[in-house]
Amino acid sequence: MNDFTKISTTAPKELDKQATKEACQELKEKIQELQQRLYAQSKKSLLILFQGMDGSGKDGATKQVLSGVNPQGVKVKSFKKPSTEELAHDFLWRIHLNVPEKGMIQVFNRSHYEDVLVTRVLGFTSDEEAKSRFANINAFENLLEQSGTKILKFFLHISIEKQRKTFIERLEDPEKHWKYNPEDWKTRESWDKYQKYYQDVFDSCNEVPWNIIPSDENWYKEFLIATKIYETLSEMNLSYPHLPKELETEKAKYLK
Repeated sequence: MNDFTKISTTAPKELDKQATKEACQELKEKIQELQQRLYAQSKKSLLILFQGMDGSGKDGATKQVLSGVNPQGVKVKSFKKPSTEELAHDFLWRIHLNVPEKGMIQVFNRSHYEDVLVTRVLGFTSDEEAKSRFANINAFENLLEQSGTKILKFFLHISIEKQRKTFIERLEDPEKHWKYNPEDWKTRESWDKYQKYYQDVFDSCNEVPWNIIPSDENWYKEFLIATKIYETLSEMNLSYPHLPKELETEKAKYLK
């Protein structure tokens, strides 16, 4: 993949904000219908994976784009620092435990890519080990897709200026204090390292393609994500299951 840092983090200036928000709402309504079919059919599944720097809006994207869908058919998993039990297994163990079952949409807020990003920044994983993990990740994702799980990988691409603004808002706005984490400022000091290792991820793990989402403006970010989710669900040939043959007699009896 070409240098992702050259991709703009903002919406095109000529794009109409209000019209785009209205189009996004229409997409969300269509997603609700398709998700209902996915759940009812229960033959395929969708894994939505969000990666991004701190403050890129992974939680918000999940909340806004999937608002209104049947909550029985959606699960969200946030991957944080591995537990003692998780560290006792291979790095994909805790991921595989949370992949979606048939009929479900599973959202990953961060994912297995943390194990080739954070661990490299902190010096826990060598370049050689990271390359080995890249191969394992590609094989893992291909296995899921071959098993009926479609994967959508989103990188929420923000500018360093936008990140700083978000951190300041979390300090100033009482309703956002709960989101504030002093450690985020320390992570920010490694911005260039993260950009480098993300580029490595995009170059090495793109067999299931990445979607680079300009994310400085929420309305544009949500529109792009909703568009891709809608397109993906539309291509999955989803339909409501027919009444079993053994119940056709029952149907005829009551519809007289």
